[in-house]
Amino acid sequence: MSQEVEPAPAGAIGTPVAATDGPHPHRWLALMVLLVATFMDLLDVNIVTVAIPSIQEDLGASAAAVQALTVGYTLCFAVVLITGGRLGDIFGRKRMFLTGVAGFVLASALCAFAPTSEVLVGARVLQGIAAAVMVPQVLAIIHVTFPPQEIGRVVSLYASMIGLAIVAGPLLGGLLISWNPADLGWRTIFVVNLPIGAAALVAGWMWMRESRSPRANRLDLVGMVLVTAGLLLLLLPLLRGRELGWPVWSIVSLVASAPVLAVFVLYERYKTAKDGSPLVALSLFRIRTFGAGVGTQLLFSCIPAGFFLSWTLYLQGGLGWSALHTGLTAIPFSLGVPIAGNLAVRKLFPRYGRNCLFAGALLMLVGLLLYARIAQLAGETITSWHAVVPMLLLGSGMGMLLAPLTGMILTEVEPREAGSASGLINAAGQLGAALGVAIIGGIFFSALATNAGTQADRVLPDVPAVASQQTAIRTCATEALGQADITAIPQSCRTLAGGDPAQQAAIGSTLADIKTRTFIATFSEALYWASAGLAAVICLLFLLPRRPRRLGMS
Repeated sequence: MSQEVEPAPAGAIGTPVAATDGPHPHRWLALMVLLVATFMDLLDVNIVTVAIPSIQEDLGASAAAVQALTVGYTLCFAVVLITGGRLGDIFGRKRMFLTGVAGFVLASALCAFAPTSEVLVGARVLQGIAAAVMVPQVLAIIHVTFPPQEIGRVVSLYASMIGLAIVAGPLLGGLLISWNPADLGWRTIFVVNLPIGAAALVAGWMWMRESRSPRANRLDLVGMVLVTAGLLLLLLPLLRGRELGWPVWSIVSLVASAPVLAVFVLYERYKTAKDGSPLVALSLFRIRTFGAGVGTQLLFSCIPAGFFLSWTLYLQGGLGWSALHTGLTAIPFSLGVPIAGNLAVRKLFPRYGRNCLFAGALLMLVGLLLYARIAQLAGETITSWHAVVPMLLLGSGMGMLLAPLTGMILTEVEPREAGSASGLINAAGQLGAALGVAIIGGIFFSALATNAGTQADRVLPDVPAVASQQTAIRTCATEALGQADITAIPQSCRTLAGGDPAQQAAIGSTLADIKTRTFIATFSEALYWASAGLAAVICLLFLLPRRPRRLGMS
């Protein structure tokens, strides 16, 4: 289907693209399908975490298998994203979207009825690959389907769905497992994808129309291999290195990723000169809005990913809150993202341009600092009500920044490169999230042992019942928390009391107090580091134009 590009009116966000036969009459119904698919993918990234104890009990899954359930999905999704985006440009975005949805449904069925943990891990890998084919088509289809006056509203809805899905995984997972329909247990979290995915397939086939790039008519197989290898070398150690203590292979892999990705860039230049059909159109990065926007997206994605990791560990591991309690505490965040995002793209960004993004980043910065301070002051007496204001600030700030930024990045991208651009945007988000988990997560776990010693020194002098064993208790607490033992007091600590029940109770209570205080202190520390990262995002925003140039306008 041919596309015509017209100048955008002032205030529009996104590339003005309209089909030659007018706006697609079913575009809003098609958007509903795209948003449901986006939610389904993002939900499956996080929902497995809640089901891990049930999976271990039912399938006897090892620790390595449990870790692979999350890492396998995330890794395959991230490394195939760029390729998935270009496949849509070549073979048709609707076709590849439906192919990805079909693959996702089939992989979900395999997950739901997996007889062993090995089959479950393999099915999760297939899920990740299918999602990587499906997800890049979402922004690309939006980009070529909606007229400019509607793009802002559409991108706001898209960003809102991302924000909602980030926090909904543990909440919905807990509800589904608690409900336990047909006595399916943990399998329910995958069974629910089957009717949703089947409905998305039928609706997508009925309501979407096809689009593709007229130029990208050849598969860049060498580029696909190089970018997959480079991202694999980069992301695997980021996702697994900290848990394994950064073995030699993880460092070698990180170092090796740089030359492999450099060779990929050189090959893409060669491929562009040779036949004009590279996997990634490097000319995109010569567009200031796109290049600076993708860089901002990469750095910004570190912040929410790192925050929610440390936040979940703090609430569930340190304070002992349930997944349902934790999910309910995130409601203000979930409300803030769509409300502020819609306001930003429809009113604030068209009027104030880049300053809207600055305001969003500053709101998030205030939210992080406020939450850190509240956590320190309230201590273990903190409630969900204490989190309402900081979580609302975080969600509102994210909506004001992410919603306009996503549309702004695509502003000057031509329709023929929509799939490639969408794949790059999503890949930047995934890489940023992996970096955020690795960096902020690494800071969090490294600080646990240090803070455990500090908190033990503060608690132990006030507990006369354990005076004779203060040194042993301090050592035990430091070692346990240094290994991120957040679920139970190790047996070695319990034996400190011998057979004396009263002494054992005193030691257990003291260790629990040290653990809680340690998590509170560590969470606040992680938020200060996240605030520093957000300050860097604010600096990077200066690279973006005050107002994006529109295609066809000087």
